[in-house]
Amino acid sequence: MNFQFRALDSQEFAHLFALSDEALERHHARRVKVSEHPGTPCRVSLEDAQIGENVILVNYVHMSLDTPYRASHAIYVRESVKTATPKQNEIPALLLHRTLSVRAFDKEGMMIDADVVEGTALNGTIGQLFATNASIAELHIHYAKPGCFAARVTRA
Repeated sequence: MNFQFRALDSQEFAHLFALSDEALERHHARRVKVSEHPGTPCRVSLEDAQIGENVILVNYVHMSLDTPYRASHAIYVRESVKTATPKQNEIPALLLHRTLSVRAFDKEGMMIDADVVEGTALNGTIGQLFATNASIAELHIHYAKPGCFAARVTRA
């Protein structure tokens, strides 16, 4: 079963980098200097930020449909990076070394399946979920320990 990872659009966050730290706080955001690698996964580039790089930590609504599963969480975004466009069936490398929560949603935004997997098993899990349940519209991948939204996956 073919799938496609969808990164967040860089333009959605570009304005944040010009804001002062005080203005960022009003947007529920903070400027953070990266101190370890890997450890600061960018949802736009789908890469870990480098040590010394400034990133924005911001609350992001990743499930915007009006359902009981409507959700937001903190995410990191890097400055001046292009929106990642992984190839069909490509797993971004930053996911491969993390424990992940995979949540399957139907087109109404209701969760209909879920699993926790190591990143190295993600390819098989995505394929199995999409192949065995035609009502799955998209998958949301989260970092299992902190619970942060990592990426959205759709059928390709």
